[in-house]
Amino acid sequence: MKKLLNFTAIVAALTAFINPAFAIETKEKTMPENAKILIAYYSWSGHTKEVAEAIQEKTGGTLFRIETAKAYPEEYRATTEQAQKEINDGYRPELKAKVENIAQYDVIFIGSPNWWGTIAPAVSSFLASNDLKGKKIIPFITHGGGGVQNTIKDLTAQCPGCDVSEDGWVGYGSRTLGIGSWLKGLEFNK
Repeated sequence: MKKLLNFTAIVAALTAFINPAFAIETKEKTMPENAKILIAYYSWSGHTKEVAEAIQEKTGGTLFRIETAKAYPEEYRATTEQAQKEINDGYRPELKAKVENIAQYDVIFIGSPNWWGTIAPAVSSFLASNDLKGKKIIPFITHGGGGVQNTIKDLTAQCPGCDVSEDGWVGYGSRTLGIGSWLKGLEFNK
């Protein structure tokens, strides 16, 4: 029996080598071919914007900046205090604009800074105001030392019916090192 199993494994390997069409794929393709891509992001300090632009450069996707109708204070501490209160209260700020015809996009990269262990309230507003069911969602998170914490988990919970990638990008500040290899790991080519 053991010899039969070994022989079967050798035949399968040779068949796959000779004709790759017979190979069994174990990795599901993350990016659909010819996907229409949107890169939606919120950025207070500019760090998340830099990462969004790096993704746009590599993917050719459409950039959309998520902006609140009423700007956050310019002073860092005042902004963090306001953000903490909004997060604790579940507040969703009004946004300046909507994406035109969001239904046309297959893949949506969503970027947010890590604010108090979760996504920024503006990103929560974006998720609440758009029907993203059935879309491939790929998060990217910037932080000042807090890491991923609950950002991707909370984004996933706020996007019911979405196919949220578990392979989101998380980086310190505006450092974009590794964006190319991360996208390649998602099997995406421009």
